[in-house]
Amino acid sequence: MVKWLLDLIFGKKTKKMLNIILFGPPGSGKGTQASLLKDKFNLIHISTGDLFRYEIGNKTTLGREAKSFMDNGELVPDRITIGMLQNKMDKHLDSNGFILDGFPRTINQSEALDKIFQERSISISGLVSLKVEENELVNRLLERGKTSGRTDDADEEIIRNRIKVYHDQTSPVYNYYDKLGLSCTIDGLGSIDDIFARLSDAFERLS
Repeated sequence: MVKWLLDLIFGKKTKKMLNIILFGPPGSGKGTQASLLKDKFNLIHISTGDLFRYEIGNKTTLGREAKSFMDNGELVPDRITIGMLQNKMDKHLDSNGFILDGFPRTINQSEALDKIFQERSISISGLVSLKVEENELVNRLLERGKTSGRTDDADEEIIRNRIKVYHDQTSPVYNYYDKLGLSCTIDGLGSIDDIFARLSDAFERLS
């Protein structure tokens, strides 16, 4: 925080970065598209799932804390997830920017993310949301469940509940950034190449 204030006071210029929140419900294709977009725009892909696997697999302090909650069937507190995010970002502050996949999921997380970026004298470039109709999402996840081994991809009732949770708890994040003029929606139907082209256009406009 002190460094950020000093930079602000003395007018130090910081590197312009492209920092995008890739948004959308389960099955919308965020992970697939993020892998393509990070290569095209030379960005760091930060997936909360990958963060958890890394920290837990390496038995870091945050990883051990997260695992203790998960082993008890409890939600991992935001402070732990945010700590993992900060660790990852601080290793790549000299990069061209970040694609955030799976974070933020709530308004509280959005506010925490804004603070993280502010303290590092960078900012969110925009939120890009993939729009896909619910039945299509269900079909995609059921199809994925045939090979993914994930039990939550094999049960339609569970899938529809996951989508409901997204709309109830996570979609308000879109409105949070929309009020700042930073949100946009992209059609998530079509081939992987078609969707990639639309997202690439959106990223270009935000860069």
